[in-house]
Amino acid sequence: MYDTIQKKITLGTVTLKNRIVFAPTSMGLKEEEYIQKISDIAKGGAALIIIGDVSVMPSRGVCLHTEEGFGYYSRVVDAIHRNGAKACAQLHMSDSNFQALVKYIPDVKAGKISEDQLRVLLNEEVSPYITNLPLEKVKEIIRGFGTTAQLAQKAGFDLVQVHGDRMCGSFSSPIFNKREDCYGGTLENRLRFAIEAVQEVKKAIPNGAIDFKLAVRMEEPHYGNAGITMEEIKTAVPLLEQAGVTSFHVTLANHSDLNDTIPPKNHPYFKEEGCFLPFCDEVKKYTKLPVCGVGALSNPQFIEEQLQNGRMDLVGMCRQLIADPEWGNKVANGEEEEIKHCIRCNQKCLGGMKAHLGVHCIYDGKRK
Repeated sequence: MYDTIQKKITLGTVTLKNRIVFAPTSMGLKEEEYIQKISDIAKGGAALIIIGDVSVMPSRGVCLHTEEGFGYYSRVVDAIHRNGAKACAQLHMSDSNFQALVKYIPDVKAGKISEDQLRVLLNEEVSPYITNLPLEKVKEIIRGFGTTAQLAQKAGFDLVQVHGDRMCGSFSSPIFNKREDCYGGTLENRLRFAIEAVQEVKKAIPNGAIDFKLAVRMEEPHYGNAGITMEEIKTAVPLLEQAGVTSFHVTLANHSDLNDTIPPKNHPYFKEEGCFLPFCDEVKKYTKLPVCGVGALSNPQFIEEQLQNGRMDLVGMCRQLIADPEWGNKVANGEEEEIKHCIRCNQKCLGGMKAHLGVHCIYDGKRK
């Protein structure tokens, strides 16, 4: 019944068994619980699991650049492979000015600044950070994308995704990027950071598949501050493809309320299933590469229709696969009525993330 969802697809040099992708997210869980959740999603029928926020530079916490971090990611990949899915490392570089963060820590600990207020304050630091980042440091970070792609491949990842939001997206946006050198000013200059990051990955893993998370900034109404506008897609997509991108993962740009990029059911604008697919429609005009769509996707019939009519080539889901890791198997086995659909309440997924309790779901412990 859902033949297109089940159809194989090739991204660069990697063939997936179906069109179901677990979209990247920061789960905030300890290793054992995280690997169990990821394993359940892989076992439940997803073809590709994207592991979010794999830092391209040595950093605190889990990091591919350390022996401990490399071991952690290798175990994650092994668990994904054992349960029948492919693994993708999302190459990520934060645009947060962590030196600026230090000055807010006392007030955060004292409860004078909430998590949401801290997010606003840190977003206000992005523009001066991106604008004044020394050229040598910019070049060092770009090289880091290539180095980390090699490490990801060594750790067993089947492909990589360049995170087109955060630092790539902030360089692309005139809201944040006020530079006057070759990385600022014109659209082509603002895209240079992302383009060179992709080129470094291509150079490091010449036969590797390179996905690109394309962050789109909306105007009228305004949502998101990084990334590119709909009008700029026609310039950005061909340049990224020429640089070496082999597929696109298209979504709303960040740096606004998390309820915009992870919209609840009562969102004032992104209420409907497939709420970010208009971005895919525009991307599709300028590339024949596979495009993954996201945005409150849950209903198999709706998803099958969007795949059939070419709005997207893969379906990216996060909250739905957390709500029901068996979504893929249930669809394949004709058990659609057994699916536990995400109701987009954001209580224990986004709510858990904000409370530093990790991403969970109201259905936990209630599944068949």
